[in-house]
Amino acid sequence: MNPIGIIEKYYDPKSELFRILIIHSSQVRDKALDVIGKHPEFAADAQFVSEAAMLHDIGIFLTDAPKIKCFGTHAYVEHGYLGANIVRKEGYEKHALVCERHTGLGLTVEQIVKQNLPVPHREMVPLSIEEKIICYADKFFSKSNLKKELKVKKILKNLKKYDPSHGSLFLEWHEKFK
Repeated sequence: MNPIGIIEKYYDPKSELFRILIIHSSQVRDKALDVIGKHPEFAADAQFVSEAAMLHDIGIFLTDAPKIKCFGTHAYVEHGYLGANIVRKEGYEKHALVCERHTGLGLTVEQIVKQNLPVPHREMVPLSIEEKIICYADKFFSKSNLKKELKVKKILKNLKKYDPSHGSLFLEWHEKFK
């Protein structure tokens, strides 16, 4: 599987959005692989993590987020399931689940309904260790500022918009993965 080849089917490799996506996804991949390297006891599939981390945000081009050069019609919160649809179409169901389950620290049906989010009403929370590691690693990097890794305090602030309980879950993962 060639994640860059899949991305190039949907993004112009000469575009600023392609550059943003590749840099961000590479940062997430590298952080996730670092976690795996530090924790062989997880027996996580590094090849899968490498591929899925590169694809996790493939759906952003369909969203309206001009700050990061996305000029689609969907709300940004939809990029996960939209990306999952793309990756499923490419024939990679397991990778699609990473796309679908990485928003915030995952979205429960209860959160989706309570916040009236424009996403399908189904559980979209990371289940496998690989999904959790990629979701965790993703929180350290912003597509609007590619130059720095976010600090835990800033990540906790960002997570509050999804659910106040995400802070304690992130800290639990941080203890486990650091």
